[in-house]
Amino acid sequence: MTDGRELIDDEGNDKLLKDERPASLRRTIIITIVVLALIIGALYFWRMMRSGGQAWQAQEVPVTAMVAKTSDVPVSLDAVGSLSAVREVLLAPEVAGRVSSIHFNSGDYVRSGAPLVNLYAGPEIADRKAAQARAEFARLQLKRSEELAPTGAESQELLQERRSQLQEAEAAVAQLDARIRQKRILAPFSGKLGIRQIDPGEYLNAGAPVASLTALNQLYVDFSLPQQDLAKLEPGTEVNVVTDAFPGQTFTAKINALDPKIDEGTRNVRVQATLPNPGQNLRPGMYVTASVMLAPEKGVIVLPLTAIQTSAQGDSVVVIRGETARKKGKAEFVPVKTGRRVGESVVIKSGIKPGDVIVTQGQLRVQPGADLAVSNLVSTNGTASSAKPKKSAEAAPSEGQ
Repeated sequence: MTDGRELIDDEGNDKLLKDERPASLRRTIIITIVVLALIIGALYFWRMMRSGGQAWQAQEVPVTAMVAKTSDVPVSLDAVGSLSAVREVLLAPEVAGRVSSIHFNSGDYVRSGAPLVNLYAGPEIADRKAAQARAEFARLQLKRSEELAPTGAESQELLQERRSQLQEAEAAVAQLDARIRQKRILAPFSGKLGIRQIDPGEYLNAGAPVASLTALNQLYVDFSLPQQDLAKLEPGTEVNVVTDAFPGQTFTAKINALDPKIDEGTRNVRVQATLPNPGQNLRPGMYVTASVMLAPEKGVIVLPLTAIQTSAQGDSVVVIRGETARKKGKAEFVPVKTGRRVGESVVIKSGIKPGDVIVTQGQLRVQPGADLAVSNLVSTNGTASSAKPKKSAEAAPSEGQ
């Protein structure tokens, strides 16, 4: 009996040992595989990071650049001004009366002396006819006296009286002619009429507005400049005039007068320039920008405003350094001293020299010492040329990228 139990126990233990060995082996294999996978993954990640870092470090930043050059820059004194008419009147009757006829429409161009409005002048015309008849009778009476006086048939006193009567009659005719003329409104000069403010049959008082008349062939440009610029101003100096009503066009005027008095409130001097307006496109009342042209500033470097970076430390530009700087090179941030603005550009007083390659677009992505690739080399007149051969138009990076 005992041998039988022992046999059963031995067989049971052997079975248990056989069941435990495969489980332990499986755990060992799984742990080994996991460790190997982690090691291989770490090596792969390390190699990828290393190769990726090298690629990132070697990547070039594309930029747009230009070569700094010296040039002559126009110098001007700029001011906001307005246009006014050289000749402008508000037409109005000298005397009261009823409008009998109108000979113009709003906006018409009229010549000097053209009849515009007639007021009713019936009584004056009738009185003139009577006065003219009296003048004719007085003339005949004088002629008769001049024939009889030498013969003694009439006295010299009567002859003088006849002469006085004729003068009075002619004066009465002239007076009525003047009154009739006051009933007519004529164009005092050639120009363009404004909006008509009267209608036929309307009764007008003396001085009532009829319409404006403006000569547009020549205008005044009125503007003011600081008193420190007074010595730079003189009659005949050219003034460039621009207005947003005609973008892209520049009109030329010349200074004709300077106010002899400085404004005590602003310390500015009033300037007036004469502006030819042959096309009559410009109108009085327009706001304009007037630029008094002075002698140009010679041999200065001018950069576009987009090339300037402003910070608390001051202004700076990115200069591309290297033997092939017009194609690629290293970025160097160079402090500069800027001068006056010229349109969308600015004068550089110090910091760079002619021949330096300056980044004009794309510098916000640039760090000091970064590798730069010039995708567009922009000339001083704003045109761009590729710094690298391009296979197609689509392959060329745009200036804004």
